[in-house]
Amino acid sequence: MATSIRLSRGGSKKRPYYRIVVADSRSPRDGRFIERIGSYNPLLAKDNADRVKIDVERAAHWIGVGAQPTDRVARFLDAVGIKERSARNNPNKGVPGQKAKDRAEDRATKAAEAAEAAAAAPVVEEVVAEEVAEATPVAEEAAAEEVVAEAPAEEAAAEVPAEEATTSEEPTEG
Repeated sequence: MATSIRLSRGGSKKRPYYRIVVADSRSPRDGRFIERIGSYNPLLAKDNADRVKIDVERAAHWIGVGAQPTDRVARFLDAVGIKERSARNNPNKGVPGQKAKDRAEDRATKAAEAAEAAAAAPVVEEVVAEEVAEATPVAEEAAAEEVVAEAPAEEAAAEVPAEEATTSEEPTEG
């Protein structure tokens, strides 16, 4: 039978309290266990002596028999001095996944395209400025023609007799 030394949760909602138990590895977390060898109260301060209580003699017995502690319990056993816990090393922990790498690559290509467009923008502005300079005499001629076309309409308005102008301005009673 494969046994493990693990935490079994107790306490109410948002107020956890754990028992350190020796249990069959196939039994549920809070289910049947073989022996209770300690307790862990995470709500107490880290320097409090009652935060972790372990029966050192029974824990050493179960380790000697072959029970495997979970990672958290192994930390407690290492602090007490029962079982040395080796430091873990996962060099790939901080490496982003494939999708994140693809997104970063897409962002880099878009930024490079934007930089190229920004570098090409002054050239486009120079070309537009040259075209505007060339088109300016034509635009001035067109503006002069519009002024000439508007002049007869203004003259026609000025030729309206004074009597008609005054009657049209008077409000009608009704």
